[in-house]
Amino acid sequence: MGRRHTGWVPLTRYRFRTDWTIRAPAPTVFATLVDLGSYPAWWPDVRSVTRVDDDTAELVCRASLPFALRLRLTRVEEDERAGRLGVALAGDLEGSLTGLVRADGGGTRLEIAQHVVVHKTLLRTLSPFAHPVFRVNHAAMMRRGLRGLRARLG
Repeated sequence: MGRRHTGWVPLTRYRFRTDWTIRAPAPTVFATLVDLGSYPAWWPDVRSVTRVDDDTAELVCRASLPFALRLRLTRVEEDERAGRLGVALAGDLEGSLTGLVRADGGGTRLEIAQHVVVHKTLLRTLSPFAHPVFRVNHAAMMRRGLRGLRARLG
């Protein structure tokens, strides 16, 4: 007897949503986020950034697990007035990352959404078994990013 899998998502697909609050003005937060080259200085999991062209950069990230992800980020949206950021991801992960930066009281709220499919062979192989571990690893990476951004913007 077969089962219905309405809304089922393969274990090589991930959707993440993260909300950050930072005690800094929204324009300052926005400017820091679009400066990908500065990420290794404040986000310890971003090991390197190489600029390809005005709209594209290659990042190497490594969080808690013993492997690195190589990602190519291509800008698809950068609207400071609306507070919207968006990049297409390619490489070990393929998909999108969007951000909404907006003033919130005396600081800034940043809403981050990521939708990715795993392409790195090791991760595709392990994903059916390690899906929860990968989600925890991502959450830890995002916490370190928030701490780093808060420290950078003081």
